[in-house]
Amino acid sequence: MASTQIKAQLNDLLNSMFAMDFLDEQFKQLQMLEDGSCPGFISEVITIFCDDAERILSLITELLSKPVVDFEKVDAYVHQLKGSSSSVGAKRVALVCIKFRNVCQENDKEGCMATLYEIRREFDELNKKFRTMLQLEQQIQALDSKR
Repeated sequence: MASTQIKAQLNDLLNSMFAMDFLDEQFKQLQMLEDGSCPGFISEVITIFCDDAERILSLITELLSKPVVDFEKVDAYVHQLKGSSSSVGAKRVALVCIKFRNVCQENDKEGCMATLYEIRREFDELNKKFRTMLQLEQQIQALDSKR
């Protein structure tokens, strides 16, 4: 498949991610930071975000599985996830984090579990789209380097 076709696929994917509110303007700001001197910037930021989000979600899951929940710790992790989500423009994940923090402040374990499920679902969808995006970018780089 030619580089232009893969670029079109990547463009379509990104457009759909914006249209479906997976991403917001902050992601566009990140894209503007990537240039010839730092070609893998977006890829690196996304990879760090996804790995960190996985770690945080595991920690939250662990905390919520305990008989006595430390809601302050859960809230701190959710706050951290909200911040990193906002930094990369992960709009839907950030919005669920706001909801999660509100439920957490009510010390509502069942509500937290339900919201954790919701945030996990949003993150998993975004993560899958990010992985596809990174694969397309790698294919483009491989084809462009052959020229």
